[in-house]
Amino acid sequence: MKKYLIIIIGAFLAFYLLGYFNAKKVVDDFYFHENKVSEQVKEGDIILQTSESYQCEAVRLATNSKFSHCGIIFKDNDKTYVLEAVQPVKITPLDEWISHGKESDYLIRRCKNSEELLDSKKIESMKTYGKNMLNKDYDLYFEWSDEKIYCSELVWKIYKEGAGIEICPFKKLKEFNLSNPKVKKIMKERYGNNVPLEENVIAPSQLAESKLLETVIDTYNN
Repeated sequence: MKKYLIIIIGAFLAFYLLGYFNAKKVVDDFYFHENKVSEQVKEGDIILQTSESYQCEAVRLATNSKFSHCGIIFKDNDKTYVLEAVQPVKITPLDEWISHGKESDYLIRRCKNSEELLDSKKIESMKTYGKNMLNKDYDLYFEWSDEKIYCSELVWKIYKEGAGIEICPFKKLKEFNLSNPKVKKIMKERYGNNVPLEENVIAPSQLAESKLLETVIDTYNN
């Protein structure tokens, strides 16, 4: 009996240690990856991902793009974070932000000639503008105003107001694919019969395709 007990305890310990070291390796690999990403990014980089909420699915369908959420990267006291418009506008650590996306994939894009166009004064101006937006409510109606704000609108305005750069041109709401049944449903819920088709919109897809930006990291293609 004692012999069997020793075997059972030994097997239990073996499984425990195996699980512990495997889990430790996963965690170590994760933080190694995130530290490596933090070393590669610069302040002002734009990061995009695929979110899977009901609204984000409608955004992907309407824009014919996999991207449905975005934010802008800044650093503070050696910490890398993403300033993002959710509910409400907030600062999120980079690794946490990445983990919120589908399969933790993301795309990072950078302003071309950023060394010249985004000097330290402009970066500080961008950060100041962005921080002034903290705690603003998320704009479910995608209206172009500062009362409430949505994710890609926030990024666009930080560049415009902080650095004087228009990352991409506007599109009218009517230019998107509004014929999909899921898109129609959410539009009906939001606007009823008064859809603001002439509203100026900046979608994550427009930032992903901007000719003023270049790709720094794209984990979707790994």
